[in-house]
Amino acid sequence: MAAAATALALGGGLLLAAWRWLRGSARAAAGPGASMRGKTVIITGANSGLGRAAAAELLRMRARVIMGCRDRARAERAASEIRAEVGEGAEGGGGELVVRELDLASLRSVRAFCHRVLQEEPRLDVLINNAGIFQCPYMKTEDGFEMQFGVNHLGHFLLTNLLLGLLKNSAPSRIVVVSSKLYKYGEINFEDLNSEISYNKSFCYSRSKLANILFARELARRLEGTGVTINSLHPGIVRTNLGRYVNIPLLAKPLFNLVSWAFFKTPLEGAQTSIYLASSPDVEGVSGKYFGDCKEEELLPKAMDDLVARKLWDISEVMVGLLK
Repeated sequence: MAAAATALALGGGLLLAAWRWLRGSARAAAGPGASMRGKTVIITGANSGLGRAAAAELLRMRARVIMGCRDRARAERAASEIRAEVGEGAEGGGGELVVRELDLASLRSVRAFCHRVLQEEPRLDVLINNAGIFQCPYMKTEDGFEMQFGVNHLGHFLLTNLLLGLLKNSAPSRIVVVSSKLYKYGEINFEDLNSEISYNKSFCYSRSKLANILFARELARRLEGTGVTINSLHPGIVRTNLGRYVNIPLLAKPLFNLVSWAFFKTPLEGAQTSIYLASSPDVEGVSGKYFGDCKEEELLPKAMDDLVARKLWDISEVMVGLLK
């Protein structure tokens, strides 16, 4: 019995390893992306996970990449690692990696970050709204907003609006919004956007991701004719530290780790759609769409409700102080 179990486990392990190898080969076959030489890209949450992977690939394409991160020390370490991975030759050939402090849970920090960008950067070609917080216990941002809605939606809402002028002056330019397939389980409850009546961490995450898509849809409408495009995406299920607030029973962790290694995307695989939307000529001029695995996908009707999108925009403007 023990021998059979061992053989089964070994066989399963070999199959999983083959699956991983095939996925890696398929990704490698995609080849390098377009050159981003001379272009400036801002990526929020770029010190780990999807953001770090996107930063490394865009640096490899010779972009000037600004890493907007909450923890400056961790961001500097990540930047050093990325430079070592990509090689100094990439920076010498036109790429550059810059670290800037940005805490999306603080509107003051968002404003300070944008002020510095507008003072120092002559252009902005791509803004990737990547940072996020996932299913955390109930807590509030510095400004009193429920953390997931505050960081995932409101922080990026203010960031994008404050940088719109520079993006327009740099047109053609792009905004990329990282959402999630879990938007399907969210609803926009205008009576309790701050979750003060009730709080469910899973529902609130899904709501924030639905808000990302509605924001992108409304902004695409407002940006028609400006040369600035905006698209949203889901990265799939990815092995990142986004799930640090998710508790997995100790006895289940070995199985979870095996399954995640076999079937979850790596951060680089998960970042492919962000990189595609930021750099590919295939999506030049495409705006207001939703992508997965570098292909356009259909949305549920609630994510295409223009009346809800406009109302959410109007309320968000007041919440972040763009309108009094």
